[in-house]
Amino acid sequence: PRAGAAMKRTREEVDATLQIAKLNAAELLPTVHCLRFGPGASGAAAGDFCLLELEPALCQQLEEGHSLVIRGDKDEQAVLCSKDKTYDLKIADTSNMLLFIPDCKTPDQLKKEEAPCDITYTEIFGFSNNYWELRRCRPKLKKLKKLLMEHTYEGPDSQKEKDSTCSKYTTEDLLNQIQASEEEIMTQLQVLNACEIGGYWRILEFDYEMKLLNHVTQLVDSESWSFSKVPLNICLQELGPLEPEEMIEHCLKCYGTKYVEEGEVYFELNADKICRATAQMLLQNAVKFNLAEFQEVWQQSVPEGMITRLDQLKGVALVDRRSRPEVIFLLKVDDLPEDNQGRFNSLFSLREKWTEEDIAPYIQDLCGEKQTIGALLTKYSRSSMQNGVKVYNSRRPIS
Repeated sequence: PRAGAAMKRTREEVDATLQIAKLNAAELLPTVHCLRFGPGASGAAAGDFCLLELEPALCQQLEEGHSLVIRGDKDEQAVLCSKDKTYDLKIADTSNMLLFIPDCKTPDQLKKEEAPCDITYTEIFGFSNNYWELRRCRPKLKKLKKLLMEHTYEGPDSQKEKDSTCSKYTTEDLLNQIQASEEEIMTQLQVLNACEIGGYWRILEFDYEMKLLNHVTQLVDSESWSFSKVPLNICLQELGPLEPEEMIEHCLKCYGTKYVEEGEVYFELNADKICRATAQMLLQNAVKFNLAEFQEVWQQSVPEGMITRLDQLKGVALVDRRSRPEVIFLLKVDDLPEDNQGRFNSLFSLREKWTEEDIAPYIQDLCGEKQTIGALLTKYSRSSMQNGVKVYNSRRPIS
């Protein structure tokens, strides 16, 4: 049709078109949209605009003034982040042409009009045969630890702190480089026991972190305090001459829970976290450790009154009960690949067959909102019975 033909269409022509299409006008809304392509429609179709399909919760966030951010370096698959979630961006093709129509009124809006127009002449601004759809995904946080481990914090007097060329990252730097929402990044910083020093996020060198923890536990022992009631102010007074007060408080936050009683701040120390860190310290320089000897040394190394248990080491260390004697070695879940297939390949290259009890701590974080460990094992492994116990091995050859 001619460019302006739709603009001249009359009610009689509309009724005639409905009759040809065998549509009953009484079953339709009275307002008729007469469409025509505007002068800029071809340009809009060439890629000046993209359509993005959003779930209602994300639409509400935009309407409330929040932002959605697309994150990713040139060599990464782009993700879209809200304030608390991360989504994969995928192009979806459609056989229906999608039209860009500014100020177009929907049927619901037309129903609310007291005196609807008979014919509305509408100009199409552009069109598309695809749109971006969002799929909820796990935040890509492995890079966060990698960046912060480039320059760990060893204390205020460390030679590394005098080197101004070392890489350090602010919150804004991390938001620009990590493919995750701000809330997910801040949560992971807590998991990593990171702290903000001079405006930069830092991970403490493990040996320095254990030094701080040792100061705290020795003070608790010398003062005969309960692990459930460690006073912050006295800790800072007693340990302040040895280490910066903010580092002492950070250590208490990492290994305890803060609470206030009668105006005083206390921390309840977490025995599982302290036992776990002590085990990591013992295992970090050993390829493999005789299990019986390790359990004895481990129990002797933790503060008196704390009880060590192997279930405290889920996701940190692995026991090999087929070895004679039985051994234990360091295997941290956060050192394994982030993607599902890479994770399973890495695990099956370490051990051919796994029980669900052994492998679960190393794949738990791969589970989506509605996914179970069992579903992951079904997809990426084969099961069999070995001496009456169900075990899992790789579905594909592992080189």
